[in-house]
Amino acid sequence: MLSDQVLRWAAGAVDGTRVVSTESLSRGDHRPSGTFRLRVEGPAARATHVILKVPVPGWIRAVWVITNARALQLAETHRLAAPRLIAADLDLESSESATAASLAVGRASGTIATLETFLSGSADLPPTASVARLREAGAAIARVHDFSMEPRAHLPHRPRPCAVDDRAAERRRGSMPTTPLLKEADERVRSHAVPAATSVFLHGDVWGGNMLFEGDRCVALIDWKTAGVGDPGVDLGSLRMQMALQYGRDAPAYVLEGWERQAGRAAIAVPYWDAVAALNTPTVMDGWPGFAEDGRPLDATAVTGRRDVFLRTALDQLPTRIR
Repeated sequence: MLSDQVLRWAAGAVDGTRVVSTESLSRGDHRPSGTFRLRVEGPAARATHVILKVPVPGWIRAVWVITNARALQLAETHRLAAPRLIAADLDLESSESATAASLAVGRASGTIATLETFLSGSADLPPTASVARLREAGAAIARVHDFSMEPRAHLPHRPRPCAVDDRAAERRRGSMPTTPLLKEADERVRSHAVPAATSVFLHGDVWGGNMLFEGDRCVALIDWKTAGVGDPGVDLGSLRMQMALQYGRDAPAYVLEGWERQAGRAAIAVPYWDAVAALNTPTVMDGWPGFAEDGRPLDATAVTGRRDVFLRTALDQLPTRIR
């Protein structure tokens, strides 16, 4: 539930009078949403529809909302296809560290809150994907990777996609079950030195639900709350894996083609980053989207099987070089 205070702040940020409707943009009912589409009315309103982001206790941390805001500012600076930040109510004096940010409260809204532009396009996952769409997805993240940068406040180094999770470490600690394949992959990846590459801007959580499309054209990347900097393979491996889950074993090659064509160079250490991405998934892929060749949704067993095929392929291509 959004408080009257945060809604008044949102309306005032675009010179509106009041918020007349709110729509949760959560993709499921198992967790409360931290992202809402608002409709604002008022004679001076500069925008009718806007996107509000707020933390959710036990789910969306305040520091992630701040990271999203910082990433959108950088995306605008580099003219990337992303929402534009309209307003932010961030208590930055108390949020320079992740620990402090969990306690931060915006002074005007009563919470950490950001407002960004609402963009047209669809993030719905089509049951089939064209080669053109897959290549365009790869090209979209290559545009983000065009910009070299070092870590900075609220845009930290990201060693893996969705870096706020470390499911491989959870399996090592015994807090998540494992399988022989996942155990082998973890040992193989950990035995390798991290590939050396120029540190670039990363989205951090690239999948179909965070990409807005109009037809086969990607018009924006959204939801930058785990953005940061690091090896471009972090994003590329994540997107290749996600497309393998959704559309099968042939899809990742088209993503790579699109990335390399846009980047103007060959990607480095692709099998390594593929394996890193696959390792940062649950042991059983319950609730992760995937479609059969005829467009039918796949169950968790089938999607898990696709993850394992993707991971096995990466391991078979991974050099045996040890640290």
